[in-house]
Amino acid sequence: MSEMKRIGPWTVRSSEVAYDNPWLQIEHSDVVRPDGGDGAYGVVRFKNIAIGVLPLFDDGTVPLVGQHRFPLDAYSWELPEGGGALDTDPLESAKRELEEETGFSAGTWSLLGEADLSNSVTDERCQMFLAWDLIPGKAHPEPTEVLSQDRVSFANLVDRCLSGDIRDALTQMMTLTALVKFNRGELTDDEAERIARGLGRV
Repeated sequence: MSEMKRIGPWTVRSSEVAYDNPWLQIEHSDVVRPDGGDGAYGVVRFKNIAIGVLPLFDDGTVPLVGQHRFPLDAYSWELPEGGGALDTDPLESAKRELEEETGFSAGTWSLLGEADLSNSVTDERCQMFLAWDLIPGKAHPEPTEVLSQDRVSFANLVDRCLSGDIRDALTQMMTLTALVKFNRGELTDDEAERIARGLGRV
């Protein structure tokens, strides 16, 4: 149990760990709400940072990874993503995730963006990367992952995100962030050239 503290307009009377495993912890707090009433707040505290990678082949195509997601009992096509230890450089975690899930390594990387995920009930944060100069290898997913692979144009990826065919939030965020930065001229020449090819604009 923790002592009383303030978190912005909230007063936390006490907190305790309701559940704990190697990946996350669920914290239950008895609180005084901003309106002065009594309440309870549950927070999922993650032990990893979320990592996402948008890999770009020279021809403007991207690799997708398909897997069945346990929480939703649904099949999901996604860009390579996973978790990185908090004490590890996120770029190193991104390199590991790309190679594990697709077999590819990348000669060049750049930070695409950062975000807070589902911040009403979790403290999970993410970093998103662009990767290119891809070198093929052999995928070696974790034992919990049964993965399929596909390769689509960047234009197809955008269409599938906008249509709802791809529902994964991190994949949508990476795709649309890259598209907006491309349209604004905020990408490097190498990044922009690959995306332009993927959109059929060259």
